[in-house]
Amino acid sequence: MSEPAWVGVDLGTQSVRAIALDDEGRSLASASSPLRSSRHGGRHEQDAEQWWSAIVSVLGDVTSQLPTGVEVRAVAVSGTSGTVVPVDAASGRATGPAVMYDDRRGAPHLDRVAAAGSAVWTRLGYRMQASWALPKLLAMLEEGALPRGSAIAHQPDVITSRLAGHPMPSDLSSALKSGADLDTVSWPISVFEELGLDVERMPQLAPSGALVGEVSDAASRETGLPAGCAIVAGMTDGCAAQIAAGALAPGAWNSVLGTTLVLKGVALERRVDPSGAVYSHRAPFGSGWYPGGASSTGAGAISAWLPGRDLNALTGAFDAGAPPPVAYPLVGSGERFPFVSSHAEAFLPGDGDDASLFAAILHGVAFVERLAFDLLAATGYDVNGPVLVTGGGARNPVWTQLRADVLGRPVHLPEHGEGAAGMAVLAAAGATAASDASTRASAGATSDDPLAAAAERMLRPPRIVPAAADRHERLMPAYNRFVDELDARGWIGAELAASARERSIR
Repeated sequence: MSEPAWVGVDLGTQSVRAIALDDEGRSLASASSPLRSSRHGGRHEQDAEQWWSAIVSVLGDVTSQLPTGVEVRAVAVSGTSGTVVPVDAASGRATGPAVMYDDRRGAPHLDRVAAAGSAVWTRLGYRMQASWALPKLLAMLEEGALPRGSAIAHQPDVITSRLAGHPMPSDLSSALKSGADLDTVSWPISVFEELGLDVERMPQLAPSGALVGEVSDAASRETGLPAGCAIVAGMTDGCAAQIAAGALAPGAWNSVLGTTLVLKGVALERRVDPSGAVYSHRAPFGSGWYPGGASSTGAGAISAWLPGRDLNALTGAFDAGAPPPVAYPLVGSGERFPFVSSHAEAFLPGDGDDASLFAAILHGVAFVERLAFDLLAATGYDVNGPVLVTGGGARNPVWTQLRADVLGRPVHLPEHGEGAAGMAVLAAAGATAASDASTRASAGATSDDPLAAAAERMLRPPRIVPAAADRHERLMPAYNRFVDELDARGWIGAELAASARERSIR
């Protein structure tokens, strides 16, 4: 009998990545392919056809590398949160450009969306934002980008529909920002009727981790995945990275530092953040909630402001003993987390050389991360569990140490931190979810939660980076000046500012 492999696919902003893991979490093969974006003003689009071309490339590479006697049993796909695509209702294939996660064309419709669904959004514990999918859908309707006969899909749906050969449901995680009711696993029909959005255009919904289809013969020939391979409903990229990191116990957090900064944790109960910056995904298999949010800051500032620079040289020149700069490294305008402000814009120290700008970006993102934890604590979440750090930024040891020092606590570096690996773990969990407890126990797991059981056997313990107490003490006055600056500009509420200052002196 063949040995199982589990494949995860992650559709990021800049690339598509796929990985195959065996049943003990060993990497059997991986591949990636770049993606291109079109940005203009507050608009951000991608060609969904290039997603499929990239998928065919990376899956072909992965499946061709698999050892003899290994068979892919299931695949799961993650995508960027809030990305929507017009598709043909009959085939599920894209009929126009994808409107990406940070596109702000929906801003003029935000007030109407907020009012129409106020009761639903309040119950779910979040506030709609301009970059979320539902206001963007209204803008697309107004602009004629959703002609009669077309349907709506989220980023992973476009790929799973091509894999299955017919339209597929959206996972509940990807559908959150389109207004999906996480409690009832349904669309809020009355809200959509008030907004003039036909619910029949929306995809069916499926809980993350559910088996939703199989790979078709045609897709098998293109990708190398075996026909009949199970397709498991995935999650957004932030949740996928959280699974890969192993941040799956209540109180654990995963901070993903890529183009942007995404922070997700685990809680048994959903809390309400009055500011609307924090929202919660439903965890797979009914095992609680994944609260957090996504900042517009992150390592993307380095690419935007220091293009082509030698980052190794800048890292080597970083002086941890120099006075810490106070900076907010935002590319563009508008922030989503840890505060919501359409007026937010970058502030940096006075003109300096590349090394000074690099240091300002590193400190600024670390301060945003610290403020995010302060917000989560103020919202009532347990933030005292382990902090696992992933994403491209976590590969920079200087930045990782600085983040630990600003937080004043150790950070954990997992073996896997990429969304594709998280989807491979979820694929394994979903495909074996019907197994009874004795079968899971014989595989070496002790948990009744399918995802926890898969993670237990597939993920290794992380490496720990301790915080330096002396550097933490030296950084806190600069952090407080950072909070003061945000407060003075009216971007954060007085309550969060006071809470952040109080926590910084404990």
